[in-house]
Amino acid sequence: MELSGSTTSNHTLNSTGGGSWEISDKAKLCRFLCYGSERDLYSTRENGRIKLENTGALQSMLEEKRGAEVLEEIKRFAQDGRAVRLEPSIFALALCSQNPDVNTKQAAFKALKDVCREPAHLFSFIKYKKELKEHMKCGIWGRALRRALSDWYNEQDAMSLAAAVTKCKQREGWSHQDLLRLSHTKPARDAIALISKYVTKGWKEVQVAHENKENAEEVIRVLSYLEVVEKVKHSRDETEVVTLIEEHKLEREQLLTEHLKFKQVWSALLKEMPLHSVVKMLGRLTSGKVLEPGSSETQFLCDRIQSETALKQAKIHPFSILLATENYKKGHGYQGKPKWEADRNILKAMDSAFYKSFMNVEPVGKCFVVAVDMSGSPSSIVPGTSISTAAAAAAIAMILARTEADTHVLVYSQEAMVPFSISADMTLKEATDELVKFLSESRDCTVPIQWATENRKAVDVFVILSNNPLWMFTASPVESLKKHRETSGANSKLVMCDLTNIGIAIGDTEDRGLLTISGFDLGAFSVIRNLAQDLI
Repeated sequence: MELSGSTTSNHTLNSTGGGSWEISDKAKLCRFLCYGSERDLYSTRENGRIKLENTGALQSMLEEKRGAEVLEEIKRFAQDGRAVRLEPSIFALALCSQNPDVNTKQAAFKALKDVCREPAHLFSFIKYKKELKEHMKCGIWGRALRRALSDWYNEQDAMSLAAAVTKCKQREGWSHQDLLRLSHTKPARDAIALISKYVTKGWKEVQVAHENKENAEEVIRVLSYLEVVEKVKHSRDETEVVTLIEEHKLEREQLLTEHLKFKQVWSALLKEMPLHSVVKMLGRLTSGKVLEPGSSETQFLCDRIQSETALKQAKIHPFSILLATENYKKGHGYQGKPKWEADRNILKAMDSAFYKSFMNVEPVGKCFVVAVDMSGSPSSIVPGTSISTAAAAAAIAMILARTEADTHVLVYSQEAMVPFSISADMTLKEATDELVKFLSESRDCTVPIQWATENRKAVDVFVILSNNPLWMFTASPVESLKKHRETSGANSKLVMCDLTNIGIAIGDTEDRGLLTISGFDLGAFSVIRNLAQDLI
């Protein structure tokens, strides 16, 4: 975006004057809901347990009777897919549900079915409720929770609930049997009563209760489905298991471990398995000879991976495809097991899928500057992945350049920032090979900001990618960003990405527009997107 004569700022959020933004409790809350921390650092290492002591802003807002505001943000991050992971939102909801304020507590329970849409989410909610009980000296199995759980089960579609309770039976030390028993759920209709009896009493009790009985159509469908689930649980016949999978679209979680030793069982599962799961399991499927060179299963898989319809339906991100491809290429799993030889046709299909999946990246419509520093080792690996820092930087730059119309890619060189062109037909390998040709000792994160100011570019988001964790500054990043805001009138932010995952932030600043990303994963794209849209 070129600068015009006007310098009117287009930001109105938390402005403290002069282009510097105060970090409010609400901003910290949104950070927490996005990536589980109130700090200005998103680290791919920190995906562990959430702790009460890390929720200072959330607790402050609740003390100030701002529960309605908190719950609005919880629902927004949970429902819109904005969060890197859902656990922080579930934890925050559990905390709201234990708040002394009656209105906050009631609203939290009312939001349960919106935030916890799957059994795994529900079990996490109860787990956090129990953990918070130890800190807050309050019980959890009150009337409000029992009613909320009863509503969660009663308001489900019967067939969807039957599938859910047979796929995810228990987690986090809790089971459906526990929740139905402790909530004293009274089923609202016959089909839900049938599922409740199945969970709490077992299949034999269900058979006795419904034999020689005229059942409603919904009940008959649920009965038939549960009968199939029970049948597959007790079958040791490979052909029968395959037939049941194909006819009733059963999923892996509904099978016995020994069923997964059969090649044909995996072949049947592959036909309906979510594409996200398929690309993550390529190594295991190849190692287990489910996918063999030239086989019909391999051809089917390659066709599906490259299908624009399948890619669009799965909403799979190109970076997910890339991470899965590099894991598959290395030929072995964690600690060397299992081992496999990557199939060239599968690799070709994954390469095609990478470029096709760019259509799934929804642009935010902002002006980006992506600055790449390769002063570290280009062959170094992004921790937690199998991708080199050079390839990761090239991929990130390419994804932003091809999905955001107003993107400028720059590379640090010995003399100055050099514009780097990513053409429409350039491959990722070509982009990576070109990037590593640039040598530089400069790692000054303020140089791209100076470049934009000097070239009269009104930049919304600066993204700096480096494989050298030691940042250098000739000027303050905060002051440089402040100057660019004043000059351009843009709502400018700065994201510094340390691809090596050392985890060193610029320092906890009081400017809401600065963030550090340590390492890089799919979640990092969500963080950048949320910051660009003023959501965190």
